[in-house]
Amino acid sequence: MSTERHIERNKKMAPAQSTIKSLHVAVIGAGAAGLVAARELRRENHSVVVFERDSKVGGLWVYTPESEVDPLSLDPNRTIVHSSVYDSLRTNLPRECMGYRDFPFVSRPEHDGDSRDSRRYPSHREVLAYLEDFAREFKLVEMVRFNTEVTLVEADGLKWRVQSKNSDGIFGDEIFDAVVVCNGHYTEPRVAHVPGIDSWPGKQIHSHNYRVPDQFKDQVVVVIGNFASGADISRDIKEVAKEVHIASRSNPSQTYKLLPGSENLWLHPMIKNANEDGSIVFENGKVVQADTIVHCTGYKYYFPFLNTNGYITVEDNCVGPLYKHVFPPALSPGLSFIGLPWMTLQFFMFELQSKWVAAVLSGRVTLPSEDKMMEDVTAYYAMRDTYGLPKRYTHKLGQNQIRYLDWIAEQVGAPPGEQWRYQEIEGGYFRLATQSDTFRDKWDDDHLIVEAYEDFLRQKLITSLPSELLESGI
Repeated sequence: MSTERHIERNKKMAPAQSTIKSLHVAVIGAGAAGLVAARELRRENHSVVVFERDSKVGGLWVYTPESEVDPLSLDPNRTIVHSSVYDSLRTNLPRECMGYRDFPFVSRPEHDGDSRDSRRYPSHREVLAYLEDFAREFKLVEMVRFNTEVTLVEADGLKWRVQSKNSDGIFGDEIFDAVVVCNGHYTEPRVAHVPGIDSWPGKQIHSHNYRVPDQFKDQVVVVIGNFASGADISRDIKEVAKEVHIASRSNPSQTYKLLPGSENLWLHPMIKNANEDGSIVFENGKVVQADTIVHCTGYKYYFPFLNTNGYITVEDNCVGPLYKHVFPPALSPGLSFIGLPWMTLQFFMFELQSKWVAAVLSGRVTLPSEDKMMEDVTAYYAMRDTYGLPKRYTHKLGQNQIRYLDWIAEQVGAPPGEQWRYQEIEGGYFRLATQSDTFRDKWDDDHLIVEAYEDFLRQKLITSLPSELLESGI
């Protein structure tokens, strides 16, 4: 059945029945969002199949030293490497506020000989180990089909057709009651527009394909972007490069300064143009002869498998229309998205969104009518436009995250977010912005750590405090 007929039939459906339903649900992706979605769906007595293109759980957090042959990832026919994790990556938020509510991200003993990272801002390897612990604790692996990529999702009457292909070349074609999209958004890079770049003779690479700094030895490197990955990668590269120049749109047009504690790391506004003689001109008038440009410019939301006959679109990273970033009004509740918002407590948000989706599918929680949901979407877009925000900020929560997360918690009867959790993320982002070179190892909110662990102990979620807290006297 076409999407148009699917929408018309949805309009005629009555609101969710009072009886609890148990549905057959497909989850796309076994990363941090897909794993908790699978758990919450099973808790609501749905049967679940998780499709995962990799050979293990973890999604974004599965590191590989391999990168794509096309360093900018612009070639549509390239062989895609799905990981965007670089070797030196550490979390940019404290671990205790990052984890799922009933499975805290605390220091855990080694498992099968794997070493663990007890730091408050641990490495990507520790995050992956945490997700593996989570999957093991809740017996989620049994629901996952590994090495299986979803190639098509489309409406089939009031159900959903999911086509897939595994690594042996075997194709699947199945019907589900609902599909939950958890495929992440850190694979398809966004590249900055630089006037004159087509005739510039240097090399370019996107952070998606950055792993280690060795290739930049003795080079002059321009890094575009100065948020988490840009700050990390520029500091990584400066250890081997001759000079590193950071171009950031957030800097005033006359910015030109050497970052404290560095002899070769300079901060600029954005690039004005690139020239065929190899020079890069910044908006502050400074000129450098650069060897390489590194684009730390983020990613595109990308759903190549999804066919809704144009109902769901992605325009300048605005995925819509979506009610509260999760449900497309005319296709809900059969289709939903977990994990689109950013600048928030990701794992905690995944958990709350998953509880909401699972409860809606079971009929325990009812969505507004399609018209009411569209009114909400339209009002949200109008507010965005009133504040002059570009479309690409549609899914940015930032200061609105508390209201958003607590609203979803209320829908499913969960407690609101803990104050220590919200205070930690606020302080964490402030330190990231003001002391980006030291924020992971120096902080002034030990009292929040104590509150977090007292909360965990009160809920009997951990059995002992981590050794570094005991040693520090906290």
